[in-house]
Amino acid sequence: MKQTNYHLFDFMDFDPGLKRRESLWKAWQPTTVKEEGGDIIIAIPFQKQKLQEDMAPDMEAQQEEYTLRLRAYRHGVLRLFISMEGDAMEEQTDMLGMSDDMGREALRVDGQGGLYTMADGQGRTRATLDCRPYVLDHWSDLLPPPQPAPRLVFYPDGDMGKPVALSDDHFSPPRYDALPVGFVKVASGDTSTPAGERCERATISFHCEPGECFAGTGERFRKMDLSGQTFQLKNQDGQGVNNRRAYKNIPFYLSSRMYGAFYHTSDYCKLSLADHSTRSVQFLCDRATLDVFLIGGATPESILHTYRRLTGFPSMPPLWSFGIWMSRMTYFSAGEVEAICRRMRDEHYPCDVIHLDTGWFRTDWLCEWKFNPERFPDPEGFVRRLKDQGYRVSLWQLPYVAEGAEQLAEAKSNRYISVSPGEGEKAAQGGESNFSALDYAGTIDFTYDKATEWYKGLLKKLLDMGVKCIKTDFGENIHMDHVYHAMTPRQLNNIYSLLYQRAAYEITKETTGDGIVWARSAWAGCQRYPLHWGGDSASSWDGMAGSLRGGLHLGLSGFAFWSHDVPGFHSVPDFMNSPVGDDIYIRWTQFGVFSSHMRYHGTSKREPWCYPAVAPLVKRWWNLRYRLLPYLIEQSRLATRSGYPVLQAMLFHHPADRVAWHIDDQYYFGTEMLVCPVMSGDNKRDIYLPEGIWVNFFTGERHEGARWLYGYEVPLHQMPVFVHPGTVIKIYPEEVECTDGMDLEKAVDLKIDKDFKGYRI
Repeated sequence: MKQTNYHLFDFMDFDPGLKRRESLWKAWQPTTVKEEGGDIIIAIPFQKQKLQEDMAPDMEAQQEEYTLRLRAYRHGVLRLFISMEGDAMEEQTDMLGMSDDMGREALRVDGQGGLYTMADGQGRTRATLDCRPYVLDHWSDLLPPPQPAPRLVFYPDGDMGKPVALSDDHFSPPRYDALPVGFVKVASGDTSTPAGERCERATISFHCEPGECFAGTGERFRKMDLSGQTFQLKNQDGQGVNNRRAYKNIPFYLSSRMYGAFYHTSDYCKLSLADHSTRSVQFLCDRATLDVFLIGGATPESILHTYRRLTGFPSMPPLWSFGIWMSRMTYFSAGEVEAICRRMRDEHYPCDVIHLDTGWFRTDWLCEWKFNPERFPDPEGFVRRLKDQGYRVSLWQLPYVAEGAEQLAEAKSNRYISVSPGEGEKAAQGGESNFSALDYAGTIDFTYDKATEWYKGLLKKLLDMGVKCIKTDFGENIHMDHVYHAMTPRQLNNIYSLLYQRAAYEITKETTGDGIVWARSAWAGCQRYPLHWGGDSASSWDGMAGSLRGGLHLGLSGFAFWSHDVPGFHSVPDFMNSPVGDDIYIRWTQFGVFSSHMRYHGTSKREPWCYPAVAPLVKRWWNLRYRLLPYLIEQSRLATRSGYPVLQAMLFHHPADRVAWHIDDQYYFGTEMLVCPVMSGDNKRDIYLPEGIWVNFFTGERHEGARWLYGYEVPLHQMPVFVHPGTVIKIYPEEVECTDGMDLEKAVDLKIDKDFKGYRI
């Protein structure tokens, strides 16, 4: 059997071979358009593509019809929904958390001569559909005439905004680079479906313009402009911050044409941003259902603000969380921890949180949610004594129950954890387990309400004794060869982090009054449960650069609060034992000061006195961190009610500046401070200053913007931070040991006026 190249580069992974016997179905010209309850219903026939020579007509007579529902919301949102699996559109899901002002807007349709206009109650055009036949002056006998695809153009922000058109991207009619809408059928062997087939994958494509840039998609460790790249949106252990893997995939992107697209799904999916074809943005969902929110806006901030209106706003973390966190992998006893905390106070290093990682159990890494009774004989007293010194305790754990864990029998007998198919009621639809090396018996099943309450109970015992934060580590991977109560493993894997973090956040807030977790994985909606950190970066310059890239993209994906391990997590080249250089320790410390949250952590010692040559300098930067807390709290509150994150990519403030869409090594800390971390050992870097006058925050030196400062010299004790003249920065006027000693009402205004000569730390 001969087969044609349905896609010149096959984005849909189409396999017409005998093993899968897949068929490809392409959207045809719509047949009817009507209003229904304020939505627009568009009937779209799909025709099956032939297996044949390339130049022959490419469609079979076999045809099926599905309906595309178009729904409008306030704040410049259009929603497109079509399902080949019989799914219904939902307004409330785990991912969606629509704000009260996110109401629907009724649409009406007018049509004449095959040209339809869909408008809202204000008379604004929100979409057009052209069903007029092609006018052919001439067509070669060697080629078939063009096949009519849906010519739909959307105006999320009304007809004054930028149009977003479906893309019918082909070289000649049988040769496609992208389908406007399409899906795949697979021979299932199930006689209850027509011809023993079932719908499986669906795609939708939007037109892309030359020079269009893209950002977002989660914590993406890539350059700022993501055009020309394809991403598998599948959460997995990133194992570093310099590769394609991602702990936090978010099915949302932001375009330089000032629109955003949120694909409302937790299924495995794939996103090609002007890659498979430079004139198309292509999305593929493993499930044959497409639910897309197109978001218009005048600025990146307004688009992200609306995205949060759809999926939820971040809550405000407690004041103490903005102080310094001290940790390493790992502390093993109460005595060790208390000695470190005493030394911190004796030597006047300000600090608010002490974190215990994998070693507080009876066996390192064997998570049982209980302190080792020999090494931590009085956990309540231990936590209380630390609190009396101004320290909050944070504890590591994970969402899996290990072989040998005290809770294993209870968890299995009550089905609180996933079970292998032999123990469950049905076979799981997944793949091989990704936990064989770690020897975990099962994943806590947050699709089961009783399992969620059981897990909350484990945490509550710790929170009741005074623990303030739970590190919700892992969650990117689950047992893919197991059975869960309410979802298949493939449906659950991406959204698992949301269910996991929500449970820990809720019980923490209910018990302590503070809504906070310290999380690594994420999916859409997780921004409601701060805060997240960037995973296992190398203690190296490239690890630092990769971390910042991930944080900036996450901020362009709806997240307000993000942190990273100072000075990187693992040593290089020896994972556990290679020393971290003093210069990396200082430069990463400076980066941490200008991050939303600041935690020291890693595979070797992280306390500043372990780096004696630079320890006095470290203390000065730590004191600066606390001096800046009034400004940081002010900016964090803004971030909880706007579209801004705390770390803001350059494009937030300069969307019309093409250079800004390509800069990923400098950023705004809040709305006022332009931060340029030094990420090399030669004490210099190139700096881009946007238009305007800029003042070096530490030296008072003034620069004209709209230019590059090449080879800018930065001694180790300095860091390039710039502000505009006239800016006012709130500063705490005195040194403190922790936030317990702070009264934010005492904050003073630091004015960047003509007499400003720089802020000395």
